[in-house]
Amino acid sequence: MEATGTDEVEKIKSKFMSAWNNMKYSWVLKTKTYFSRNSPVFLLGKCYHFKSDESGELSTDETNFDKINTEISGNVEEFRKDFISRIWLTYREEFPQIKGSALTTDCGWGCTLRTGQMLLAQGLMLHFLGRAWVWPDALDIENSDSESWTAHTVKKLTATFEASLTAEREPKILSNHHERTLKRNCGDNEMRNEVYHRKIISWFGDSPLAAFGLHQLIEYGKKSGKIAGDWYGPAVVAHILRKAVEEARDPELQGVTVYVAQDCTVYSSDVIDRQCSFMDSGKTDTKAVIILVPVRLGGERTNMDYLEFVKGILSLEYCVGIIGGKPKQSYYFAGFQDDSLIYMDPHYCQSFVDVSIKDFPLESFHCPSPKKMSFKKMDPSCTIGFYCRTVQDFEKASEEITKMLKSSSKEKYPLFTFVKGHSRDYDFASSPLHEENDLFSEDEKKRLKRFSTEEFVLL
Repeated sequence: MEATGTDEVEKIKSKFMSAWNNMKYSWVLKTKTYFSRNSPVFLLGKCYHFKSDESGELSTDETNFDKINTEISGNVEEFRKDFISRIWLTYREEFPQIKGSALTTDCGWGCTLRTGQMLLAQGLMLHFLGRAWVWPDALDIENSDSESWTAHTVKKLTATFEASLTAEREPKILSNHHERTLKRNCGDNEMRNEVYHRKIISWFGDSPLAAFGLHQLIEYGKKSGKIAGDWYGPAVVAHILRKAVEEARDPELQGVTVYVAQDCTVYSSDVIDRQCSFMDSGKTDTKAVIILVPVRLGGERTNMDYLEFVKGILSLEYCVGIIGGKPKQSYYFAGFQDDSLIYMDPHYCQSFVDVSIKDFPLESFHCPSPKKMSFKKMDPSCTIGFYCRTVQDFEKASEEITKMLKSSSKEKYPLFTFVKGHSRDYDFASSPLHEENDLFSEDEKKRLKRFSTEEFVLL
C-alpha cells in the first residue's frame, strides 16, 4: 500500500509539473526574428540573399512579404520553406510513462536529447531525401504570431485525443488540409519522399518502441550513469545517438552508422571500417556515416576566434548541425547570418502525438519560424555533426574540413583533427564494431563519465 501511495504522489507531482511547464514554455515562440537585408543567410549549406535597395531588417513572418519586392519575397519564401522543412523535436507531455520513473514529460530536462534528435533527424533526411528536399506543405503551417500557441496546443491536443477515440485517419482540425493534400497530383517520387518524411519522424516518436525516441535514448543513457530527469551534455548525447543507431533493427537503418570522435580526433581508418562493415555480411555497398565531434569552443566562455570556423561548418551541405546552446539551455544550431546563429528551440511544450496512427499530424514536428542568437552567447560545450554517404565523400569532407580548421585556427592546435590510421595505432582503445553483452566498452564508460563529471556546462 505504501508503494502504491508513493506512485500516486509521483503521478500527481508529474501532472503538476507538466501543467507548470506547459504554462512556462507555451509562449516561447511568440517573439519575431528579424534578418538583415544586406547579409546572406546560411542554412545547413544553403545560402539565401534578401538584399534589396532598401536598408534595414525584415521578418520571416509572412505578414511582411507585401512590403518587399517580388524577387526578394521569393527568396524569403524559399528560406522559410527550407527552414520549416527541417524536423523539429521539442518537449512533449502526456506520453507513455518512462520506464523506471513516473515521468510522462521531458519538460525542463530533456532539451539536449531533443537537439540531439534534431541533428540525427537531419542526417537521416540527407540520407533518405537529400538536401534539396523540402516539405510541400511547409508554407501552409500556421505562424507562431497568428495565434496564441497555448490555444493552438489545446486545439491540437483535443483533435489528437478525438482521433485516438474515433480511429479517424486525421484529427478533425486538419480535415480541410488533408482534403487539399489528397487533391494534389502527387508523382511517384513525391509520394516516396512523403513516406520517408513520415517514417523518419516516426523513428523519433515518444513511445518505447521508437528507435530514436526519448524512451530508447534514456535506456542507452543509463549505461553512462544517466536517468530520466537528469541533465545530458552534448558529448554524452553523441555517444547515446551512436548506440541508438547501432541497436536499431529497422532494415531501412542498416545502411547508416554513427562515429563519435575520440578526444577531438577523428581516426579515418576507424570511420572507414564502420562504413565498410556491410562487407562482412557479403554485401558490396558501404554504409553512410554520421560523424559527431564533441568539442569545446573555449574555456569559461566561447572564444570568438572560433566564429569563422563555426560559420564555415554551417556553410557545408553535408553538415547536419550543431548540438549546443546557452548555459542550461540546449539549442539545435542550423545556420547563421553575420555573427548570429540560427537555431531551433526545443523549449516548447507540445502534446504527445501517436506516430503509430496512420496519417498522424505533421505540423507539430516542423518549426514555423527561426530564432537567432549572438555567437558570443553560445556555451563553449557542443557537438558538431557531418554526414558522408560514401567513403569517397568522407575522404573529401576530411580534406575540406582540415583546410578549414587550419585556416581558421589562430591557436597552436586546431579545434579537432582528422588523423590517418586507427585509434589503436595511437595507443587508444578502439571501439569495436560489434561489442558483446555490455552496450558501452570500458573505455567508453570512462570517457562518458569524464564528460559527465568534468567542469563542463551541461546543457
